[in-house]
Amino acid sequence: MLTSLLIRYLRWANRAALSFPDVCEPATLPCPIPDRRYLLYVHIPYCEVLCPFCTFHRVEFRKTKALHYYRALRREIRLYHETGFDFAEVYVGGGTPTVMPEELGETLHLIRSLFSVGDISVETNPDHLRPSVLTMLKEAGVNRLSVGVQSFDDRLLKEMDRYAKYGSGAQIIGRLQDTKGIFDTVNADLLFNLPHQTRQSLINDVEIVTNDLQLDQVSYYPLMPAKSTMKKMSRQMGQVTFTNERQYYYLIHDMVCRTYQPSSAWCFSRDAGMIDEYIVDYDQYVGVGSGSFGYLDGTIHANSFSISQYINRVNRGLTGITRSKTFTRQEQLRYFLMTSLFGLSLSKRRAEKLFGPSFFHELHWELRALRWLGAVKDRGEQLVLTRRGRYYWVMLMREFLMGVNNLRDEMRGNIRIERTAQRELAASLNAGSERRP
Repeated sequence: MLTSLLIRYLRWANRAALSFPDVCEPATLPCPIPDRRYLLYVHIPYCEVLCPFCTFHRVEFRKTKALHYYRALRREIRLYHETGFDFAEVYVGGGTPTVMPEELGETLHLIRSLFSVGDISVETNPDHLRPSVLTMLKEAGVNRLSVGVQSFDDRLLKEMDRYAKYGSGAQIIGRLQDTKGIFDTVNADLLFNLPHQTRQSLINDVEIVTNDLQLDQVSYYPLMPAKSTMKKMSRQMGQVTFTNERQYYYLIHDMVCRTYQPSSAWCFSRDAGMIDEYIVDYDQYVGVGSGSFGYLDGTIHANSFSISQYINRVNRGLTGITRSKTFTRQEQLRYFLMTSLFGLSLSKRRAEKLFGPSFFHELHWELRALRWLGAVKDRGEQLVLTRRGRYYWVMLMREFLMGVNNLRDEMRGNIRIERTAQRELAASLNAGSERRP
């Protein structure tokens, strides 16, 4: 009953916070704060297989279009350099960022030449764990590789349309073993609460990744369906419910924590390492590429989900941003609370430095509710999530990201100019080729 009420409240709150108006052209960005280094999120939307459960911005891979996309992406990256931004860390997500290794490598080398980047994290799929790709990533400065495993259970892999393309559970295990010693951190992304996932299947997956493979890190995400994927998921994978979510999360948490330390509510590391949730360490970040999001000075920016529109905008000297939403002060406070505690603790000193001494007074009712629920404990300088609080935060982040997924659906559905933009892009490319000798 309590969980149901929390979910209703979170969905209500998300509807207001994630209502994004279109922005007027040209979309302008706030000037970067001098000497401040941000995180750069890079989105590569191309996939060779479109998994039925995935709600991220992804399209079927087409080489010619992808080449134009990468050129535009590098132009947008240069634009942020010209604006004065500097980036301490880079996270490349998708889609499948390694779908064109040479183009990704060129993009990462450009980023490293323009910015004082330290850490680089890249997502990939098991079939791309080939020596040539791994060598390219290492030479491009990648020190954390996140592999989309989802499960080692062959039945579940087949339901997710991943078995034929990405291999069986045994094949994935072999490929993961080949990555050992190459990168500082190798992370496996797995899913729980799949419709036909059993308790024993889940136990087997946890034992493989922590005991057999002993990977540096594992991130266990709950299933986060969007309206657009629900029908296909139900048809291929079974009916989605949240009946087993709590017990499955505690099963994972307690098994993994025998040998790993929690880095966030759903990420666990053998030692200190980079984590997926860059929003924990960076309260300001820039998103580049079609379908990316950024958060600067209390405003969320969303890049166009139309790849043709994105390319056209960047070729005209604009960013890819087509929607923005400035949070109210209360929304900013809640966002900081959510992201900080997602990383397991909130520093009182940092909160007051960013928002002033009234921070805890303004969030009095939220904090009181969290203490009443047994979600947080006061450790003096910090508020710390309890075991129960970690599950609540998984639920909170699941609802928040489902809200983001529905926003993605809305932005994809509103791309009425896609065909026109494609014609304009084709015409401009043809005109350019005719002008060249």
